Amino acid sequence: MYKIEVIEVTDNFKDVAELVKELLIELEPSAQDEIECTDLETIAKKLLNSARIWAFIAKHDNENVGVITLHECAAIYAGGVFGEISELYVKPEFRSSNIGDLLLNSAIEKGNERSWKRLEVGSPPPSESPRTIKFYEEKGFECTGSRLRRLI
Repeated sequence: MYKIEVIEVTDNFKDVAELVKELLIELEPSAQDEIECTDLETIAKKLLNSARIWAFIAKHDNENVGVITLHECAAIYAGGVFGEISELYVKPEFRSSNIGDLLLNSAIEKGNERSWKRLEVGSPPPSESPRTIKFYEEKGFECTGSRLRRLI
């Protein structure tokens, strides 16, 4: 088992950007060139400084091994203000080591601090990523369908 420290990011935007880049490339390898050209560090800095999102990084021996980002939403169906996980990533060699649990616990603590009614996350179709669905279900999440998007 690894000795992991989870810290809330307040100023190290590059670390967040690097881990999110790894996540995006893993999810969509065919878009690697486009992802590499995107200034994720500037985006992370802008969003984290605006207090529109929060990020936590998991570290092992001073190496960044995972990240979770979340943001605040509001909806009548949700009973008011709630949180949504934007990104959750653990480096492949550190998976199945409870790092995802630690990151998720940090998100839940942030939700309690902000009085959120719930925490949501978009999910891939169960047939494409049953391990991801199982992870969230084991943490008390209920599957309510996936999400659609349209770029504007």
